[in-house]
Amino acid sequence: MPDMSASLALTHLVPLAKEVDENKVTPGVLGFIVFAVMALAVWGLMKSMNRQLTRVDFKEDADPKAEPSGKATSGSTGSGSGSGSGGTASPAKG
Repeated sequence: MPDMSASLALTHLVPLAKEVDENKVTPGVLGFIVFAVMALAVWGLMKSMNRQLTRVDFKEDADPKAEPSGKATSGSTGSGSGSGSGGTASPAKG
């Protein structure tokens, strides 16, 4: 049954193809409609994506391995002759 409808469609389209001027081929109204629908779909997707991205919270948890900046600056203001317990010095590699 599908072969019959395909052949029927081709027999109706063949005379229309003969009428087209081979030197002037344009996308026509159907091409414009398809392009307009695609443009509206992309616009709708971009609007939806923008709405979804505004709902996202980008706050990250503090890295437990990183030292807090408050401790690093408070221990380094001493005279430098302390025991090193409050500083941020890393062990020396030999």
